[in-house]
Amino acid sequence: MDRLTSMAVFVRAVDERSFAAAASRLAISAAMVGKHVRGLEARLGAKLLHRTTRRQSLTDLGRAYYERCKEILADVETAENGAREGGAAVRGTLHVTAPVSFGSRRLAPALVDFLRAHPQVRVELILSDRVVDLVGDEMDVAVRVGRLTDSSLLARRLAPYRLCLCASPAYLKRHRPPRTPADLAGHACLGFVVERGRDSWSLLGPRGARRVPIDVRLTINSGEALRQAALMGGGIILQPEVLVGDDLRRGRLQRVLPSYEPPAQPMHVLYMPDRTPPARVRRFVEFIVERFGPEAGTDSC
Repeated sequence: MDRLTSMAVFVRAVDERSFAAAASRLAISAAMVGKHVRGLEARLGAKLLHRTTRRQSLTDLGRAYYERCKEILADVETAENGAREGGAAVRGTLHVTAPVSFGSRRLAPALVDFLRAHPQVRVELILSDRVVDLVGDEMDVAVRVGRLTDSSLLARRLAPYRLCLCASPAYLKRHRPPRTPADLAGHACLGFVVERGRDSWSLLGPRGARRVPIDVRLTINSGEALRQAALMGGGIILQPEVLVGDDLRRGRLQRVLPSYEPPAQPMHVLYMPDRTPPARVRRFVEFIVERFGPEAGTDSC
């Protein structure tokens, strides 16, 4: 069986959460869906799905393979559409959504280059830290940070989204800098409102990842506002490198617990799996992957 076809069947079976539903969408039999999945498992020498009569779930390997398959299928579709469209004009309005910090610090400046290269395109960029529904909110493309949930959206991987634990020199002068993660419990920590109710941070140190209790003194729904509070000596923040990296390089903020690094978050650009997406969507996704993809490299804080 064609390997790409088997990958597409496997992705559909995961998205539909059953072989029968996938078979219905693909106009093949459930037995054929199972044959494709078993063929992939035989090739890999490992189980991709746990299945019972009532439900199915991905193995750890299956989840990683599922996400990679979606990227490969998206690459193939992009290549085919590019060849099919040839020199089709890139025009129209593109609706894009992205997280606030990444969107304002990285994406908005990059859009100037994209628009310069495609003068017949308009872009409406909506910045929000909530998960925007592409269909319900009529968006063409989304940049998302964090682990993807199973969906039918096509995803292209970008460089990891790095976080930094830091505070101002004035705060660290008034308070003894934490020496161990446990010391954070005695410090004023500034939290993001999306994480309301969360009383711990995740840190990756010499002995692996661990959850660290914190005392959240101030909670704000804006990373920029948290940055300003930290610059004024209000406490310790855990924020993206794109937001605080320049402050760290200039000494306005200082790393806290440098031997313990917040785990980097995966970041993807997502779009609808249209058979023939508009040229503006295809070109924009290619632009984002080239500018912010894994091979583009990341700054370190």
